[in-house]
Amino acid sequence: MTEDILKASIRGERLAQKEFYNFFKGKMFVVCLRYAKNREDAEDMLQEGFIKVFQDLHQYAGAGSLEGWVRKVIVNVALQHLKKQQRLLSTVEFDNIEIADDADHALPHLDEPMAKNLIRILHQMPDGFRTVFNLYVLEGYTHIEIAEILGISVSTSKTQYLRAKAYMRKMLAKSLMT
Repeated sequence: MTEDILKASIRGERLAQKEFYNFFKGKMFVVCLRYAKNREDAEDMLQEGFIKVFQDLHQYAGAGSLEGWVRKVIVNVALQHLKKQQRLLSTVEFDNIEIADDADHALPHLDEPMAKNLIRILHQMPDGFRTVFNLYVLEGYTHIEIAEILGISVSTSKTQYLRAKAYMRKMLAKSLMT
């Protein structure tokens, strides 16, 4: 991404904005897919996100990476999208799932089939599980920050995360058996 494209995008020049969008759309679509229930919702989030990016692009001060700034805007739009649908923190009870409180939250290097399987499992997860899991594991927020962002308690964030991990383990084990 060149400085010229950024400046022209801030000025509202459509060709520059198209180039800006094309530069970031792939990575940001993957971010949206992680929060969305399906591809159509992810596309809506991406579209709404880039509208917000272009509205607020003049606020980017150059501190930190432009990609990180765009990602933050997209994540915030994705969260707003979920809140609008009034289904953000739904929970599901599972029989015979043990929730272990382990501190590992790093993802290993994944090959493409495994990554696609994880995205499929994320789409099947209840929204609250998926949202907290994404914010904690993939975006690097703390439970305190997640609680503030989502307007929930820290213990709710932790519980949603533990349930998300248990759900993911169960679904991964199922997919490995088939």
